[in-house]
Amino acid sequence: MTSPPRVALFCETFHEINGVALTARQLVSYAQRHDYPFLAIHGGLTPGAWDDGSVRRIELKRAWLSIGIERDLQYDLFFWRYLNRIRKEVLLFRPDMIHITSPGELGQLGAYLCHTMNIPLVASWHTNFHQFAARRLQKALGFLPGKVSRGASSWVQLQGLRVQLWFYGLAKVTLAPTLPQVEWLEKILHRPCFLMSRGVDCEQFNPVRRTQHDAVLRIGFVGRVTPEKGVRLLAKIEPALESAGIQNFRIVIVGAGSEVHWLKKRLRHGEFTGVLRGGDLSRAYANMDLFAFPSRTDTFGNVVQEAAASGVPAVVTNEGGPKHLVVQGETGLIAETDEEFVAGVVDLARDSERLKKMGAAARHRVLCASWDKVFDQVHLAYQYCLQGANAAAPLHEALVTKQEAQAR
Repeated sequence: MTSPPRVALFCETFHEINGVALTARQLVSYAQRHDYPFLAIHGGLTPGAWDDGSVRRIELKRAWLSIGIERDLQYDLFFWRYLNRIRKEVLLFRPDMIHITSPGELGQLGAYLCHTMNIPLVASWHTNFHQFAARRLQKALGFLPGKVSRGASSWVQLQGLRVQLWFYGLAKVTLAPTLPQVEWLEKILHRPCFLMSRGVDCEQFNPVRRTQHDAVLRIGFVGRVTPEKGVRLLAKIEPALESAGIQNFRIVIVGAGSEVHWLKKRLRHGEFTGVLRGGDLSRAYANMDLFAFPSRTDTFGNVVQEAAASGVPAVVTNEGGPKHLVVQGETGLIAETDEEFVAGVVDLARDSERLKKMGAAARHRVLCASWDKVFDQVHLAYQYCLQGANAAAPLHEALVTKQEAQAR
């Protein structure tokens, strides 16, 4: 193709504070900067339509009976009432493909319209919904014996994964945030899958934003304070630091969620800022000395990259996407167990010089992680989607080779 493809993005979340919404906003900005024809249809609180250069954006409001998923995100059981309106927008825009970001309301509508209108479907994998559901169910069943709650959550996780994979199997092309996920999806779905990594604004997230220059050690967490993020592990850091003779510290938790109350009751050194945006968020990162991210369900971990750009090394788990953002022993630590996670935080807390060295290395590693580079690759995947299998094979091979080289 010589001209850029006409892409319609169907995304459940856009204004909220999460990785999917951030990526969607950045994809819209990328289309605007490059004058690419783009239609974005998403949920929100302010229904309406906006045209900005080559981009048209449609915001649809959920019904008041919607089911709460996050503090700022809901699932509307009656969202299909917008089908005719969305179909009209799609017909007027004439997309070459529809790009969906989840199996949610808009993902379902996007898949349906692709099927009925014979439009290629692209699906990006952002969230391990099956793991989220399992973690939350296990918490809800906490009053039952552990064997029962774990068994129920494991069953839900397995069935949820089966449904999610079936849904993504409807797409002609899939996108995933890390190469291991790309390889896994290609193998299990028998569909081409391409890398859709994440960028980071290294000007916004920058060590120069630091305003605290005292002797207090600040260990930080940014994100949803919810069960699937494993945040209860943060409560074990405080007694471990005290046992190691470290007293002058704060555990700074940026975000909101159902686990905030539980943590407030247990952290005497806790500092809870709530949700932060813009400059306040940049300063919060820059004022941290170490980032502790105990999630085992994140597919990528934008917050780990934002901490790195701020010159802050991270301790992460060995499950999910964040482990691919840390170079063991150079830009942070990767822990296999909860005990190793806590011990890693304590070890780094003892060595301020090592923290500084790791922080500098972490920032250096993400300086080239621009959103433009990410979406340049995504547009090549779009191009593959619109070509016949035989014609696109060389492009697929070239893309995979390039992505593997970049990952190394």
